[in-house]
Amino acid sequence: MSHTPGVRQAQKLRTRQALLDAALTLLEHQSLSSLGLREVTRNAGVTPTAFYRHFDGMAALGVALVEEALGSLHGMIGAVLAGTGDSEERLDRGVELIARHVAAQPAHFRFIAREQHGGVGPVREAIAAQLRAFTEEVAGAVATEPESAGWDRPDLLMLAGLYVDHMVLTASALLDAAGPEEEREVVRTARRRLRLVTLGRAHWLDP
Repeated sequence: MSHTPGVRQAQKLRTRQALLDAALTLLEHQSLSSLGLREVTRNAGVTPTAFYRHFDGMAALGVALVEEALGSLHGMIGAVLAGTGDSEERLDRGVELIARHVAAQPAHFRFIAREQHGGVGPVREAIAAQLRAFTEEVAGAVATEPESAGWDRPDLLMLAGLYVDHMVLTASALLDAAGPEEEREVVRTARRRLRLVTLGRAHWLDP
């Protein structure tokens, strides 16, 4: 009997994950606003009643998918930018990080790309909140670089926002790539664009 709570908790987590996985599979071909609760529960193999033990509704499930897609990236991008090497090397590693995550979780990133400007308000807000958090993390990382000497916080946030926006665009371009060669071209272009931003950064405080 002492193991019963642990078994129940494990089953609860499995059911929750089954619902997330079923929704993500269905969202490959439609938006969250068009996805029905019964469709998700049927694909997950659970009853509609069981759904409400985990989520208040489809919007809550969508927010959970946002956290699942982007939560693991927190700390990673800032750590890459704060690592060793010059600024361009660190930015190259940032592009590689995004490329690896898109390759490993294409369905998650396709969901983010579609829902960032979609019709479900809480999900849009959750994505925006995640991107703001990334911007704060990146601003904290670039603030420690010698190139940022003399920069004020609004300008650091502006620069960090450029980097984050660029990573989002790169992820979307990788999703649209038609094969390995196009993916390599996306990565090459992403690196060149970041170098252009780096050149502008070097002269931002010029008189």
